[in-house]
Amino acid sequence: MRNPAARLGVIAGLTLLTACAPTPRPIDASAPRPVDPLSTPPPRPGVTPDAAAPTPACSPEGIRIVELGVSAAMGLRAMGLDLVNCGNRPYELRGYPAVALRDADGDPITVRVIPGAGPITSGFDDPPTALVLRPGERAGAALIWRNLVTDATVVATDGVELDVAPVAGRPAYPVALDGPIDLGNTGRLGVSAWKRRDPAPTTEAPAPSAPIGPPSLATTPVNPL
Repeated sequence: MRNPAARLGVIAGLTLLTACAPTPRPIDASAPRPVDPLSTPPPRPGVTPDAAAPTPACSPEGIRIVELGVSAAMGLRAMGLDLVNCGNRPYELRGYPAVALRDADGDPITVRVIPGAGPITSGFDDPPTALVLRPGERAGAALIWRNLVTDATVVATDGVELDVAPVAGRPAYPVALDGPIDLGNTGRLGVSAWKRRDPAPTTEAPAPSAPIGPPSLATTPVNPL
């Protein structure tokens, strides 16, 4: 049998350790949590999270072009564009979006538009293919730019109004933005070729999608296509 005095000593020691242990602090549910900058688009100035632009009407040629949001990584931006055939006849499409920017005063911004975005980054340089979109089908493209200021003597440029034509020579339509296209003073804007978003109608069962791997740590943002 253990000595009663020894047992009392052990109990007293445990009591002392418990008293000295730090008390856990309550979790503040309202405190901001860390955000992964590679997987979350940067906050767009002046826009609340629940703000939503109204869906534009179908154009006379039977299409609608809208922005799908911006992905960002270390100063590199990629904005998704969506073109839907909202008409009642097939719509032929081949090439790159023709884009134009204006500043807050509505004045045109001089910008070098680069098909394929090769000098800006890789991964958006697939060549154009001929598409025929049936009513309800969609095509996607991307605008790519870097938010860089490399020359203090050149004023940084923010495009706050965007016009997009499906291809050069066709009518252009205003596309609502949820924030500025912050080009810095690079003066360059890349565009990818239109690519079909929806698969062509088929009677075969769809193939299982490939598993999604871990996020890349490269500087190229998520491709919105």
